[in-house]
Amino acid sequence: MKRIMVTGGAGFLGSHLCERLLSEGNEVLCVDNFFTGAKRNIAHLLSNPYFELIRHDVTFPLYVEVDEIYNLACPASPVHYQFDPVQTLKTSVHGAINVLGLAKRTKAKIFQASTSEVYGDPEVHPQPESYWGRVNPIGIRSCYDEGKRCAETLFSDYHRQHGVRIKIARIFNTYGPRMHPNDGRVVSNFIVQALRGEDITIYGEGQQTRSFCYVDDLVEGFVRLMGTSDDVTGPINLGNPGEFTMLQLAERVLALTGSSSKLVFRPLPQDDPKQRQPDITQAKAVLDWQPTIALDNGLEKTISYFDALLKEEPLV
Repeated sequence: MKRIMVTGGAGFLGSHLCERLLSEGNEVLCVDNFFTGAKRNIAHLLSNPYFELIRHDVTFPLYVEVDEIYNLACPASPVHYQFDPVQTLKTSVHGAINVLGLAKRTKAKIFQASTSEVYGDPEVHPQPESYWGRVNPIGIRSCYDEGKRCAETLFSDYHRQHGVRIKIARIFNTYGPRMHPNDGRVVSNFIVQALRGEDITIYGEGQQTRSFCYVDDLVEGFVRLMGTSDDVTGPINLGNPGEFTMLQLAERVLALTGSSSKLVFRPLPQDDPKQRQPDITQAKAVLDWQPTIALDNGLEKTISYFDALLKEEPLV
């Protein structure tokens, strides 16, 4: 039995990861300050004697004894990370320093949940790990993009300078049950608007593309990366290479919900990437990993979740 700490463990991805780690017989310490995480995401785990919850902000040090650390703490949608951009940057940078210091002291293996946003608005398509990115360092998204880039630097330098065992995953668009209903992300936006019969908001002409990975596939990639030998540090792209325009996604959501919502078009947000598609050659070769859940199947599960949530507590 390993003692595994998951920062951001009450969030969308973190709660699914905590579930998976418990199912494999580990002791899980969930750390979250509940800025975007929610107790309902992990309420069903609280009765498990091997699950422990600590309300804590990773910008402050935490002194615990662990064997592995998954660092998922950071608001990950523009609505949330732009709410307090300075705190977002602190979460990525100070948070990384604190968890890396903990890993150094305890000799724990540590995983960093990085992001495809390190590629910015890319000039290379699809994006391989060797691409350095095209990021605006002073834009409204920079607190997240540059914060995650700096965290990758810190992880790499702690590995080179102190021998800390690191794993870096660059996460592409992920969706599934327990997404925050008001996070402004395209999948949750479209589904909530469709279920309510509201207009579906599309930015620009809807021709920008994203690649959507179902959460269970992503968590499988996390666990496989953490289980590789210490010489595999990453970064490794984890995402679904299937590419869809926003119009195509809206059409799928309308079809699956049976909604009569209309499409409305709004101007593109600043620095919004026009293309996003992972090159997962490394993940296939090193982890023997690739997504298995088709978009329609994943959307059906996500729609069921939001349908139940809206009936239980209508969102204001």
